[in-house]
Amino acid sequence: MTNQVNYNKPESPSPKERDLGRGKSLLFINGIPPKNLPETEGYSLIACSDGAFHYLKEKNFPIEKLDFISGDFDSHSGIDEDVYHEKFIYTPDQNKTDFEKSLEIIKERGFKKIDVYGGSGGEMDHFLGNLTVAFLFKDDLEITFFDEYSRYFFAPKKLVLNNVKNKLISLYPFPTVGKITTNGLNWSLNKENLDITSRIGTRNFAKNDEVIIEFDSGNLVVFLGNVDLP
Repeated sequence: MTNQVNYNKPESPSPKERDLGRGKSLLFINGIPPKNLPETEGYSLIACSDGAFHYLKEKNFPIEKLDFISGDFDSHSGIDEDVYHEKFIYTPDQNKTDFEKSLEIIKERGFKKIDVYGGSGGEMDHFLGNLTVAFLFKDDLEITFFDEYSRYFFAPKKLVLNNVKNKLISLYPFPTVGKITTNGLNWSLNKENLDITSRIGTRNFAKNDEVIIEFDSGNLVVFLGNVDLP
Protein backbone atom coordinates (compact mmCIF):
# COMPACT_ATOMS: atom_id res chain seq x y z
CA MET A 1 0.00 0.00 0.00
CA THR A 2 1.41 3.38 -1.02
CA ASN A 3 2.09 5.84 1.78
CA GLN A 4 0.32 9.18 1.70
CA VAL A 5 2.08 12.21 3.14
CA ASN A 6 0.30 15.43 4.07
CA TYR A 7 2.84 18.19 4.60
CA ASN A 8 0.22 20.73 5.70
CA LYS A 9 -0.65 19.26 9.10
CA PRO A 10 1.59 20.52 11.92
CA GLU A 11 2.52 18.13 14.68
CA SER A 12 2.83 18.92 18.38
CA PRO A 13 4.67 16.02 20.01
CA SER A 14 3.66 15.16 23.56
CA PRO A 15 6.26 14.98 26.37
CA LYS A 16 6.09 11.20 26.15
CA GLU A 17 7.06 11.32 22.49
CA ARG A 18 9.98 13.61 23.32
CA ASP A 19 11.22 11.15 25.92
CA LEU A 20 11.04 8.35 23.35
CA GLY A 21 13.01 10.38 20.83
CA ARG A 22 10.14 10.85 18.38
CA GLY A 23 8.29 13.85 16.99
CA LYS A 24 9.58 16.64 14.79
CA SER A 25 13.06 18.17 14.84
CA LEU A 26 14.23 21.60 13.71
CA LEU A 27 17.67 22.14 12.19
CA PHE A 28 19.42 25.38 11.20
CA ILE A 29 22.35 25.16 8.77
CA ASN A 30 24.74 27.70 7.33
CA GLY A 31 22.98 29.03 4.23
CA ILE A 32 21.09 32.31 3.99
CA PRO A 33 19.51 32.88 7.43
CA PRO A 34 15.71 33.05 7.53
CA LYS A 35 14.43 36.64 7.76
CA ASN A 36 11.97 35.53 10.40
CA LEU A 37 12.87 32.67 12.70
CA PRO A 38 10.26 29.91 12.91
CA GLU A 39 8.23 29.22 16.01
CA THR A 40 9.90 26.52 18.08
CA GLU A 41 6.76 25.21 19.76
CA GLY A 42 5.95 21.67 18.63
CA TYR A 43 9.54 20.59 18.00
CA SER A 44 10.98 17.84 20.15
CA LEU A 45 14.58 18.55 19.18
CA ILE A 46 16.24 21.78 17.99
CA ALA A 47 19.80 21.87 16.65
CA CYS A 48 22.14 23.84 14.40
CA SER A 49 25.47 23.63 12.64
CA ASP A 50 28.32 25.67 14.05
CA GLY A 51 28.03 28.22 11.22
CA ALA A 52 24.31 28.72 11.82
CA PHE A 53 25.00 29.24 15.52
CA HIS A 54 26.40 32.70 14.77
CA TYR A 55 23.36 33.98 12.87
CA LEU A 56 21.04 32.56 15.53
CA LYS A 57 22.90 34.59 18.15
CA GLU A 58 22.67 37.71 15.99
CA LYS A 59 18.92 37.19 15.65
CA ASN A 60 18.55 36.73 19.43
CA PHE A 61 17.39 33.13 19.12
CA PRO A 62 17.03 31.59 22.62
CA ILE A 63 20.22 29.51 22.53
CA GLU A 64 19.14 27.60 25.62
CA LYS A 65 16.51 25.88 23.42
CA LEU A 66 19.19 24.23 21.28
CA ASP A 67 19.74 20.56 22.03
CA PHE A 68 23.08 20.49 20.24
CA ILE A 69 25.43 22.45 17.96
CA SER A 70 27.37 20.25 15.54
CA GLY A 71 30.32 20.74 13.23
CA ASP A 72 34.06 20.90 12.78
CA PHE A 73 33.89 24.44 14.21
CA ASP A 74 35.76 26.03 11.33
CA SER A 75 33.13 28.78 11.71
CA HIS A 76 33.54 28.94 15.47
CA SER A 77 35.34 32.11 16.53
CA GLY A 78 34.20 33.50 19.88
CA ILE A 79 34.90 32.60 23.49
CA ASP A 80 31.42 33.69 24.59
CA GLU A 81 30.17 30.33 23.25
CA ASP A 82 31.90 28.69 26.21
CA VAL A 83 28.68 29.29 28.13
CA TYR A 84 27.08 26.65 25.92
CA HIS A 85 30.05 24.30 25.63
CA GLU A 86 27.99 21.32 26.82
CA LYS A 87 25.80 21.65 23.72
CA PHE A 88 28.69 21.38 21.23
CA ILE A 89 29.28 18.08 19.42
CA TYR A 90 32.63 18.06 17.62
CA THR A 91 32.37 16.26 14.26
CA PRO A 92 35.68 16.79 12.41
CA ASP A 93 35.14 14.40 9.46
CA GLN A 94 36.14 16.47 6.41
CA ASN A 95 34.54 13.94 4.05
CA LYS A 96 31.08 14.98 5.25
CA THR A 97 29.35 18.35 5.43
CA ASP A 98 28.10 19.81 8.71
CA PHE A 99 24.57 19.23 7.40
CA GLU A 100 25.21 15.54 6.83
CA LYS A 101 26.81 15.12 10.26
CA SER A 102 23.89 16.88 11.95
CA LEU A 103 21.42 14.58 10.19
CA GLU A 104 23.35 11.54 11.38
CA ILE A 105 23.09 12.72 15.00
CA ILE A 106 19.36 13.43 14.67
CA LYS A 107 18.78 10.04 13.07
CA GLU A 108 20.75 8.30 15.85
CA ARG A 109 18.48 9.97 18.39
CA GLY A 110 15.45 8.36 16.79
CA PHE A 111 13.90 11.27 14.92
CA LYS A 112 12.43 10.95 11.43
CA LYS A 113 10.84 14.31 10.52
CA ILE A 114 13.21 17.26 10.16
CA ASP A 115 12.48 20.86 9.14
CA VAL A 116 15.61 22.59 7.81
CA TYR A 117 16.28 26.34 7.59
CA GLY A 118 19.35 27.84 5.92
CA GLY A 119 19.64 25.15 3.27
CA SER A 120 19.48 27.45 0.24
CA GLY A 121 20.70 30.85 -0.86
CA GLY A 122 24.25 32.13 -1.06
CA GLU A 123 26.69 29.98 -3.00
CA MET A 124 24.72 27.59 -5.21
CA ASP A 125 27.13 24.69 -4.74
CA HIS A 126 26.06 24.68 -1.07
CA PHE A 127 22.41 24.45 -2.10
CA LEU A 128 23.08 21.59 -4.53
CA GLY A 129 25.24 19.87 -1.94
CA ASN A 130 22.48 20.12 0.67
CA LEU A 131 19.95 18.71 -1.80
CA THR A 132 22.30 15.80 -2.49
CA VAL A 133 22.71 15.12 1.24
CA ALA A 134 18.93 15.10 1.64
CA PHE A 135 18.76 12.56 -1.20
CA LEU A 136 21.17 10.28 0.68
CA PHE A 137 18.85 10.29 3.71
CA LYS A 138 15.48 10.29 1.91
CA ASP A 139 14.68 6.64 2.69
CA ASP A 140 15.21 7.14 6.44
CA LEU A 141 14.27 10.77 7.11
CA GLU A 142 11.47 13.11 6.00
CA ILE A 143 13.41 16.32 5.38
CA THR A 144 11.62 19.55 4.45
CA PHE A 145 13.63 22.66 3.57
CA PHE A 146 12.22 26.14 4.16
CA ASP A 147 13.41 29.42 2.64
CA GLU A 148 11.94 32.83 1.83
CA TYR A 149 10.32 31.59 -1.38
CA SER A 150 9.17 28.03 -0.80
CA ARG A 151 9.46 24.76 1.02
CA TYR A 152 10.83 21.78 -0.83
CA PHE A 153 11.38 18.10 -0.21
CA PHE A 154 11.80 14.69 -1.82
CA ALA A 155 8.29 13.40 -2.43
CA PRO A 156 6.99 9.89 -1.69
CA LYS A 157 5.52 7.90 -4.57
CA LYS A 158 2.10 9.35 -3.67
CA LEU A 159 1.86 12.88 -2.33
CA VAL A 160 -1.28 14.77 -1.28
CA LEU A 161 -1.08 18.54 -0.78
CA ASN A 162 -4.03 20.41 0.76
CA ASN A 163 -4.97 24.12 0.82
CA VAL A 164 -2.59 24.95 -2.02
CA LYS A 165 -4.85 26.65 -4.59
CA ASN A 166 -2.90 29.29 -6.59
CA LYS A 167 0.41 28.23 -5.04
CA LEU A 168 3.43 27.83 -7.29
CA ILE A 169 4.38 24.14 -7.52
CA SER A 170 7.51 22.96 -9.28
CA LEU A 171 8.34 19.31 -9.98
CA TYR A 172 12.04 18.58 -10.36
CA PRO A 173 13.34 15.12 -11.34
CA PHE A 174 16.45 13.97 -9.51
CA PRO A 175 17.55 12.95 -12.13
CA THR A 176 14.53 11.05 -13.55
CA VAL A 177 10.90 10.35 -12.67
CA GLY A 178 8.89 7.64 -14.40
CA LYS A 179 5.17 7.66 -15.19
CA ILE A 180 4.17 10.71 -13.16
CA THR A 181 0.49 11.66 -12.92
CA THR A 182 -0.88 14.82 -11.33
CA ASN A 183 -4.36 15.94 -10.35
CA GLY A 184 -5.11 19.56 -9.42
CA LEU A 185 -2.26 21.30 -11.24
CA ASN A 186 -2.89 23.79 -14.02
CA TRP A 187 -0.74 21.79 -16.44
CA SER A 188 -1.43 18.16 -15.67
CA LEU A 189 0.70 15.11 -16.33
CA ASN A 190 -0.64 11.67 -17.17
CA LYS A 191 1.85 8.81 -16.77
CA GLU A 192 4.61 10.92 -18.30
CA ASN A 193 8.35 10.89 -17.71
CA LEU A 194 10.55 13.70 -16.44
CA ASP A 195 14.31 13.86 -16.93
CA ILE A 196 16.79 16.46 -15.75
CA THR A 197 18.44 16.44 -19.18
CA SER A 198 15.32 16.88 -21.31
CA ARG A 199 12.07 17.67 -19.49
CA ILE A 200 11.37 19.05 -16.04
CA GLY A 201 8.15 20.30 -14.44
CA THR A 202 8.97 23.70 -12.94
CA ARG A 203 6.74 26.79 -12.62
CA ASN A 204 3.40 25.01 -12.53
CA PHE A 205 0.65 26.05 -10.10
CA ALA A 206 -2.29 24.55 -8.25
CA LYS A 207 -5.73 25.22 -9.70
CA ASN A 208 -7.45 23.26 -6.90
CA ASP A 209 -7.16 23.27 -3.13
CA GLU A 210 -5.99 19.66 -3.26
CA VAL A 211 -3.15 18.43 -5.46
CA ILE A 212 -2.27 14.75 -5.86
CA ILE A 213 1.05 13.69 -7.37
CA GLU A 214 1.86 10.04 -8.08
CA PHE A 215 4.79 8.41 -9.87
CA ASP A 216 6.12 4.90 -10.41
CA SER A 217 9.89 5.28 -10.28
CA GLY A 218 12.77 7.69 -9.78
CA ASN A 219 13.13 10.60 -7.38
CA LEU A 220 11.12 13.81 -7.33
CA VAL A 221 11.79 17.10 -5.56
CA VAL A 222 8.66 19.19 -5.01
CA PHE A 223 8.89 22.96 -4.48
CA LEU A 224 5.80 24.56 -2.94
CA GLY A 225 5.66 28.36 -3.10
CA ASN A 226 4.97 30.42 0.02
CA VAL A 227 2.61 32.96 -1.54
CA ASP A 228 -0.42 32.83 -3.83
CA LEU A 229 0.11 33.70 -7.47
CA PRO A 230 -1.86 36.75 -8.69
